[in-house]
Amino acid sequence: MTKTVHHRACHLCEAICGLTFELDTDDSGAPRIASIKGDPQDSFSRGHICPKAVALQDIQNDPNRLRGPVVRVGEQWLPIPWDEAFELAARKLHEIQQRHGQNAVAVYQGNPSVHNYGLMTHSNYFLGLLKTRNRFSATSVDQLPHHLSSYLMYGHGLLLPIPDIDHTDFMLILGGNPLASNGSIMTVPDVEKRLKALQGRGGKLVVVDPRRSETAAMADQHLFVRPGGDAALLCGLLNTLFEEGLARASHLPVSGLDEVRAALQPFTPEVMSLLCGIDASLIRQLARDFAAADKAVCYGRMGVSTQAFGTLCQWLVQLINLVSGNLDRVGGALCTEPAVDLVASTGGGHFNVWQSRVSGLPEYGGELPVAALAEEMLTEGEGQVRALVTVAGNPVLSTPNGRQLEQALDGLEFMLSVDLYINETTRYADLILPSTSALENDHYDTTFNLFAVRNVTRFNRAILPKPQGALHDWEIFVGLAEAFARIAGKPLKPTIPRRTSSTWGCVAGVMVKARHTTCR
Repeated sequence: MTKTVHHRACHLCEAICGLTFELDTDDSGAPRIASIKGDPQDSFSRGHICPKAVALQDIQNDPNRLRGPVVRVGEQWLPIPWDEAFELAARKLHEIQQRHGQNAVAVYQGNPSVHNYGLMTHSNYFLGLLKTRNRFSATSVDQLPHHLSSYLMYGHGLLLPIPDIDHTDFMLILGGNPLASNGSIMTVPDVEKRLKALQGRGGKLVVVDPRRSETAAMADQHLFVRPGGDAALLCGLLNTLFEEGLARASHLPVSGLDEVRAALQPFTPEVMSLLCGIDASLIRQLARDFAAADKAVCYGRMGVSTQAFGTLCQWLVQLINLVSGNLDRVGGALCTEPAVDLVASTGGGHFNVWQSRVSGLPEYGGELPVAALAEEMLTEGEGQVRALVTVAGNPVLSTPNGRQLEQALDGLEFMLSVDLYINETTRYADLILPSTSALENDHYDTTFNLFAVRNVTRFNRAILPKPQGALHDWEIFVGLAEAFARIAGKPLKPTIPRRTSSTWGCVAGVMVKARHTTCR
């Protein structure tokens, strides 16, 4: 039996670890996965692998994974040809918009959208034709405060300084558990060894978390903050840096810092201690230790984002790095320079240009908070959402008040899902369009290289052939766009080929390790 070896990065989380696949053949001669292991030659992940990557084989072979489009007829799911599926979806969505207006169709894009460059490059080819303001995604239940604070401070929502974990002497983590997440808004495979290396060179790891997380267990110090009290702690830290003369000058052009210092004068550790549940003496000592370190970085993640003061917390994290002289500095917080630079090639963002119909919640970057999705469907009146398109998401499980959302989905006039599974959300769809599996797709990570702790690039070729009759995700969106444009009588721009020698010649099959460079 002939065996072949293939290399590819895992796409299931932000760590994008390099993997080695060994393939053999089944009785019919078709290729099948014999093993999945971490790739020790990958200069970024260095052989690290987690259970998610091993499960890629389970997803590939799962008998419950949809292999072709299905339409709901009563209680049954029946196969439907691709052309008929595209026609059905386009006709239903167009009819609803003609009767009720463009905003009567909503869009929800799930987290896997940014792990797949077929969706990143081509989903808006169709979704953009809908021209609806009711667009939602997983961003608002995860990392939106990161983007908003960066947009307001640096002018671009994707210009996110990343902890230089490999060179820092002091790392302060608030509301993050990278040992479980493999890093988040910090693409950092093999994170446990990197944190142990920090401690091994005499550095210190401090974790602020109301629970005993895996990362807190290995920390040199674990501070139990009162849930939701992180903003108070951060204000106390900044107050100490200012009032005890611990601030360092920055080489960056900064405006407004004097106003910040004046505004923080009342927020002493003694006052903030009552709100965050951490003794004032510990707050002051933490600020002193952070300032005394030659190179230090403060990193706040999901636990400080998904709370009432999430954006304030992320702003304060940026200020601590700035005031301590660790922003745009080796060992501190640095901005990446990825091979595909989304900061250079996209707009910086916008905020509160329009609001949701029912609760008046502000948009960011063209998306409304997903907490408003269900009420936009359930509240009658002009602009009520009557149809939904979901892409690679399961918001019934992953967004607030799933039971209310279920009720709302059950009352829609039409629902289209682009997904591999019939799940808690897509079971309410009228039509489900599944793409090829990840291992049948080529891939380039356009998003998480932007957040990586090292500047790397890697193009991944498909390791399994495309099944007969299957479509890649980008082909699905092209088919939907063509059908919708035809029915709506709208012009459609030509698509750009996804892979050309000029685009991919320098990165195809190559892993490049480079220094982590500073902000622009």
